[in-house]
Amino acid sequence: QVQLVESGGGLVQPGGSLRLSCAASGRFFSTYLMGWYRQVPGNERELVASITSSGSTNYVDSVKGRFTISRDNAKNTVNLQMNSLKPEDTAVYYCNAYRYSSRSNYWGQGTQVTVSS
Repeated sequence: QVQLVESGGGLVQPGGSLRLSCAASGRFFSTYLMGWYRQVPGNERELVASITSSGSTNYVDSVKGRFTISRDNAKNTVNLQMNSLKPEDTAVYYCNAYRYSSRSNYWGQGTQVTVSS
C-alpha cells in the first residue's frame, strides 16, 4: 500500500517555474516505478515523466529539457521541477506509483497547474 500526497501546483506565467512534490507513505516505496501524469478536460491522461527505483528517468518529448523528475527513496518523496512553463503545460498533474510484478497502481489526488499570462 502506498499513499501519495501532492503539493506545489498553482498559477504561473509563461516562462515561469513550479516544483511539484509527492510525499509517499509505505515501507516499500523504493520498489515502485514513480511517475508524473497530466490530464486536461476532454483529453486522455498522459505520462509526463517517470523514474525507476535506481533513478533512471524518461520524459515525454514535449517536456524534455524543461522538466526534471527526481526521487529520494530515503525520504519517500518524488519531485517534478518544471521550468520554462508553457500554456500547453496547463493540466491537472498526478503522482503515480506502479509496480509491474503485482500490478499495483496508486494515484495522488492531483494538483492543478495553470500557465497563463
